[in-house]
Amino acid sequence: MTEQLIEWLGRYGADADGGVTRLLYTRSWKEAQEALAEKMKSLGLEPAFDDAGNLFGRLQGTDADSECILTGSHVDTVQRGGKYDGAYGIVAGIAALARLREKYGAPKKTIEVVAFCEEEGSRFPYNYWGSTFLTGAAGYKDVEHARDQQGISFMEAMKAAGFGPGSRGRGARTDIGAFIELHIEQGAILEQEGQTIGIVEQIVGLQRYTVRVKGEANHAGTTPMPYRRDAMRAAGEMVAAVMDGADEIGAPLVATVGRMELIPGTPNVIPGEVLFTMDVRHPDGAKLEEACAHFVGLLHEVASRRNVDIETERWMNTAPIAMDAELTDAIERICRSRDLPYRRMPSGAGHDAQILAACCRTAMAFVPSRKGISHSPLEYTEPEHLEAGVQVLTDLLHQLAY
Repeated sequence: MTEQLIEWLGRYGADADGGVTRLLYTRSWKEAQEALAEKMKSLGLEPAFDDAGNLFGRLQGTDADSECILTGSHVDTVQRGGKYDGAYGIVAGIAALARLREKYGAPKKTIEVVAFCEEEGSRFPYNYWGSTFLTGAAGYKDVEHARDQQGISFMEAMKAAGFGPGSRGRGARTDIGAFIELHIEQGAILEQEGQTIGIVEQIVGLQRYTVRVKGEANHAGTTPMPYRRDAMRAAGEMVAAVMDGADEIGAPLVATVGRMELIPGTPNVIPGEVLFTMDVRHPDGAKLEEACAHFVGLLHEVASRRNVDIETERWMNTAPIAMDAELTDAIERICRSRDLPYRRMPSGAGHDAQILAACCRTAMAFVPSRKGISHSPLEYTEPEHLEAGVQVLTDLLHQLAY
């Protein structure tokens, strides 16, 4: 069932090359959410949207006063992403609730599967809108000035899709007692080690910077090398220094320069200005802070040596988040009982689970990604691994709600 649901959901926003593009509040996004609502209803769940566009499928419990057990993930994708990232957690939750309802009937505690409206930040410069709205960690003031690359405002897009303040009469919630997110690994550790389930112990901390290097633009043919204030040459040394520094510190720290812009960007002009990003991650908050301070120091050392100016702006600083120990242990016991190979591990990527962890007991589990590929049309997980994840999720939900 799970594999079929993933293929079915992948039709909404399908790209010609086999990938999927479902950006927040676009037509493909809305069609996917509406289709999921109908699918939930057909399987005996009660679908409902909140004002932000998060979709919930409810399996009502017999204890009306109990806290809700929530599972799911995000429905949005990156540009030309894959069929599994986010989507797997949603369809696995639907499959698990359908199995529980068919086999055991109504639970004691209400269980809901959520399709978060947004996590990726692919359309607007804002991440985790679905989960931060749900928990009350963010509101409309946090996104009112955000615009996409076409200049459309976040609020305009939300209202055009049929959502926004008061649209559904459902805002932030305080009734969630636990959240479980099932996700593809987006890395190659499980596949390389022959493991079926990854039990997430913590989600790494992340700091992200924009670095602006200012030199002097000049003629590429008439300016001798010793007289240059070449922003690109300095930036190249800076990137190499950070990468070498990350190698020296070693795992589990990782550092990435993922975007670089040269100004004026002309073949016969020495670059007078370079902008690049620096993304640094580590599961230990103190070590992350220490590494970032070291890297920023390296950048300034190169700038001084190369006679260029430098500005560094840290615009993301997310602390590491630990998952709930009792729930994590429960997942391990389930893996043992089902004889499923597993390992405990950190998550090197951010997830909605890190937002929920600040508000309720939270757990997360991974299934393998083929060759570690994600955010790509080549994203794939074997059907037997998809099924193993659903079995673990179903068992855990049964323990928590029945």
